[in-house]
This record gives sequence, C-alpha cells and structure tokens, in this order.
Amino acid sequence: MPSEQAGGAGTAGPIRSEPGSLLEHVAVAVFGMDAAGRIRFWGPGARELFGHEAADVLSRPAAGLFPPPPEGTPGAAERLAERALALGYWRVRLPALHRDGSVFDCGFRVFPVAGDADAVIIGLASRGDELDRVKTNLAFLDALFETCPIGLVMLDQDLRYVHLNQALADMDGLPVADHLGRATDEIMLTSDGGEFQRMLRAVADEGRPLVGALVGLRTPGRPDRDQVRSVSLFPLSRSGGTRPGVGGLLVDVTDRERALLEATEARQRLALLDRAAARVGTTLDVDTTARELVDVAVPAFCDGCVVELVEWTNPAEAFDPDLPLLTRRIASGTVLPPPAPELVAGLDRVTYPPGSGIHRMLATGRPLCAEVDEEFAARTASRRDRARLLLDSGLARILIAPLAARGTVQGIAMFGRTAARPDFTEQDLSLAGELASRAALCLDNARLYSRVQDIALTLQRALLPSALAHSEHVAIAHRYLPGSRATEVGGDWYDVIDLPGDRVALVVGDVMGHGVPAAASMGRLRITAKALARHGPDPGRLLGELDACARESGIELATCVYVEYDPHTGRARIANAGHPPPLVRHPDGTVETLGGGLGIPLGIGGVPFLPAGARLPDGAVLALYTDGLIEARGRDIETGLDALREQLAAVEGDLEEEVDRVLEALLPGAATDDTVLVLARIRRAG
Repeated sequence: MPSEQAGGAGTAGPIRSEPGSLLEHVAVAVFGMDAAGRIRFWGPGARELFGHEAADVLSRPAAGLFPPPPEGTPGAAERLAERALALGYWRVRLPALHRDGSVFDCGFRVFPVAGDADAVIIGLASRGDELDRVKTNLAFLDALFETCPIGLVMLDQDLRYVHLNQALADMDGLPVADHLGRATDEIMLTSDGGEFQRMLRAVADEGRPLVGALVGLRTPGRPDRDQVRSVSLFPLSRSGGTRPGVGGLLVDVTDRERALLEATEARQRLALLDRAAARVGTTLDVDTTARELVDVAVPAFCDGCVVELVEWTNPAEAFDPDLPLLTRRIASGTVLPPPAPELVAGLDRVTYPPGSGIHRMLATGRPLCAEVDEEFAARTASRRDRARLLLDSGLARILIAPLAARGTVQGIAMFGRTAARPDFTEQDLSLAGELASRAALCLDNARLYSRVQDIALTLQRALLPSALAHSEHVAIAHRYLPGSRATEVGGDWYDVIDLPGDRVALVVGDVMGHGVPAAASMGRLRITAKALARHGPDPGRLLGELDACARESGIELATCVYVEYDPHTGRARIANAGHPPPLVRHPDGTVETLGGGLGIPLGIGGVPFLPAGARLPDGAVLALYTDGLIEARGRDIETGLDALREQLAAVEGDLEEEVDRVLEALLPGAATDDTVLVLARIRRAG
C-alpha cells in the first residue's frame, strides 16, 4: 500500500502561485488517495481548504470530503478515482464539504501516479469562486510545481524544457536552470532506440495521455546510475492563452524495479537448478548426460553451450598449465545462426594451447568469465580459422566451469552469451558452477558405470564358449547380443557339447540379474553343465545337479533348457528349468514346441526335473533362445513366441544368414536385454 504522508510540516500556510499581470493569488490544496478511496497524502493547503488536520483524515475514506450523494449514485471521491485512472487526467467542479459542515463549490484536477506499490491519485483542489477569477491555470501549475513530491515537467511543442520542479531536478542531478530550453533527449539518455521520444511526440501531436510507462535512462548529472522511472504524460490544454506542449509526472521507481528484477532472476535461477536436477543424469550414459546439460542451459541460461571431457593420459595425471590440454567434445548446442553451429559442433577433438582461458580456469578450479575479443580467441583456439569462427559467431562473453567430481576434473562446460543478453554476474558464476558440479557427478557415475559394464561384458565374453563343439550331424549357427548400456550386461549363456556315441548336447540358460555377479554366475553354471554332460546323466538328473550347484553358490534364480540329440536314433531328450521352450522347424515348414512343462527355475530346489522325449526328422531346425528375443516392453511373451515361430517357418537357407535374419526381424532396434539365439540343423546318421 502507498505510504501515508502529512505534507508541508515546515510550511506556514497554503501554497500560492506567484502573482502575474492577469493572475491573483489562488490557494491550492494537494491531497492523495489510493484506488480504494482512502486518503494517503494531506498537504497544508488541504487542511486550510477542508478544515481537517492530517491526523484526522489519513487512511480514512475521501468520501468524507464531499456531501453524501443521492441514493444509488456513486460518491464524488469514487468518481474522482475512477475518472483519474480511466483518463489519466480529469478536471471537474464538485461541491465539497468543510469540516464545519458548510458546502462550497470546488475545482478538482486529479491524475494517477505509479508509486512504489499501488497507484495513488493526486488531487489538486481550489475553491471554485477563486478559480473563476483567473484567466489561466498558470498560478495553479506554479503551486503544483512547488509542492508536489514527485517530478513534474512542462515541455513545449518541440519537447524542450519550459518548466520543472525541484524534485525532478534532483532526480536528474542538474539544477533547474540547466534544463530550460534543452531537448529531453539531452537530459534523459535512453538506450531504447528512440522509443521514449516517439511516445513523447505521440502525446504532443495526437493528444493521447500516457500513464505509468516504465522508462530506463541515465542523465548527464548522474552518468553512472541507471534509473527506472514511471512516466505519465498528458497534452497541455492550450486554454486561457497557455502555450501548447506536454505535461509530465515522473516517479523514480529504480529501487522497486531492481528488487523485482533481482527477485525474478533469483526465481529463474532456482527454476533452472530444479530443471537440471530433474533432467540431467536420467541415464547412466556419458553422452546422454552431457546432452541433457546442454538442453537445460540453452537457451534458458545462455545462447550456446559445449561439454567436453579432458583426455588425461591416466586418471592420476596432474594438470600442467605449460602443456596443451586435449579434450573430447561430447555435446553441444546453440540457438544462434551460422557460423555459431559450426563453432560448437565442428570438432570432436579439441586442443587448447597453454595460457588459454581453460588453463586459467583449471588452475583455480573455479568458474571464470571472459570477453570474446581478439586476444581471447588467439589464446583459446589452436588454429586461426577456429579463432576467426569464434569472433564471427556472435558470442560476446563465455563462462567456463570445471566438471569436477570426487576430486577429479572430468572435463569442462562452456556457456556463451551474445551482447544482446546481460553480462554474466557473480550469481551466474555460482549457478554455472552448481550446474557443472551436478553434471560432473552424473558424468562420473556414468563413467564408473560404463567401466563396470565393460568389465562385466569382458568377463561374460570370456566365460562364453570361444568355439562350439563340431558335429557332422548338427550344423550350428549362434549369436549373442549384449543388452544396452542402460540395462547392463545380463547372465545369458549357451553351449554345444560333444557327447559319446556321436550325441550332441545343446544348452541355453539365463541367470537373473545383471553386471559382474550375473556374468560370474553364468560362467559357473556353464562350466558345471559342460562337466556334468560328459559324465552321462540324463537331462533331468543333469538339471538337478545344476540346481544343487546354484543353491550352493548362492544363485537365487536361473533358467536353463538342455537338449540331448542322438543322430543314430533321431531322438532328442529335453529337460527344462523354467526357460522358454525350444522350437523345432520341420522340413515341411511347420513349427512345433518341444518338451513338456517348463519346470521350476534353478536355485529353488525340492522338485525333480522330468525329461521329455521327441523324434526329430532329418533336416529339422532346432531353435534355442533366451527371453530377450521374445519379450520386450509393450509386447508379451506369447506375442514374441508367435513372431519367432513365423520367422522359423521361413528358415531354409544357410543358417548363418538365417540367424541374422531372425534377429533383425525380431529385434529391429538395439537390444534392451541380453539375447541368445542358437539354430541347429539336424542330420540323421547313416
């Protein structure tokens, strides 16, 4: 709410205009009320005119200054406020009520002023009988210019200063006399491309009032201080022989606008950090995490951004400011036109010479900001063409922040702005440091995860068979596809084992879990299965032994299917421990499911595994696989099995080509889970 003021504490009486050849003394009362009709300012002239002391009327309804209105009609105070806000300036004659109860004719001029909070309606009042004796309102304006606590100005048709009050002179930091006769654009120095001057000219030429326009400016008297003023303008009436021109009311709202701007910027910074917390690090992939940081920063924080990883020779390598710095750019983005896109995305490997801004930043470990000029470009770019590209990109300032986590510098993030955006502030440096720290931790997590993934994948590949058993009666084609980096390496495994009597065993399994533990468990089960198979137990007993091994090894859940084929009899024996069933394609193209029930998974115990038998015709194709081939998000297992049957029905040619065709049909994109597919074409002996 506006502050309440009793004006003229040191003034002896009402303000009067200076006498002129056509003027007499006219007492002017100055008061102010808010949009709700409560009195907020009470000058000494108001006390004389209405008879009330300031303490008796401040914060009270202004309706008490007027006789009660007829029933059902708005009061005079309400009309004054409404018309002032609607028109910007209103002049009217109304009956007024003195403290002693007498009613007198009074002339009012009202206009709104935007202060530090809500609008205030300034009222200027004089007795009607006095106003009638004057020819112009010059005396009235003189009184106003002397008493009004806000800046007032009168301009001629050429927008030159004719009259102003001391309040405005104080705002400008110049004496009143130094204004007179000078154009407004000599005193109010704006950087709006002439917009304020166009507003002034529109008021002078078209007669349209302007209320509460915010104008940023500097003045010759205060050249180092940016000001924001609320400016209201109105055309002078030209009545009574007065000169045409523009009248203005100016309020310095710099502190208010600065506080609003700072609060807005603080909210924007918090919102940006909130978005970064939600959007950066959604996966354990280094490139994706870097891309997420760029997407958060551009264009909310900057016009261009790059993220680069430092290519240290070894993790323990210390930073040497005297050596070039090698980085790998993994993400970039900009909203600027060419050549900026080429600048941010044109390189994969970047070399920064000693003395560059990146070296200075890494030496301190703190974010820094640099102006993009010839010196910066020469020190930062190792090639002249890249330096010229930087200078031509439109970027005027670059903020460089380290990507450091767990005591190690992972890389750097650079944020660039054009000259059209504000300079980077200390708050922006802190914000960039926070963004970089969060991203660095996510990048380090992704890096560590990738390392574990690589170890698990290396271990799994080492534990899978390097070469499968060869038999003249069984032609084999096999594929293993690791899952995506987002799902980790799983425990899928397979093997083909030579058995006595030309028999061949095919086995496929899957250990629950991912990563190194799953790979180690997979290797244990594969090696155990191979050793057991060569000792000749039937498939049911073999799975029973594997189940015991799983329980002894702490493997909580694993599946396995074991098929033993005898080429002399053409019969196959199958045992299943909770694994997707084998399929067989007959020579006529029909596809059949082999085996009985799925059985329980390994690692549970207590239930025997019952083998099933089947006769396989010459030329049949047997398919063993893991659930990664038939199960996917948005597709159930039965749908996947039907798709696999359809693809197997078309298997006729070379198995190496057919196994790739089946995989491509069922897994058109990158595999999301480990996948094994083994195809075996059966040939009878003899």
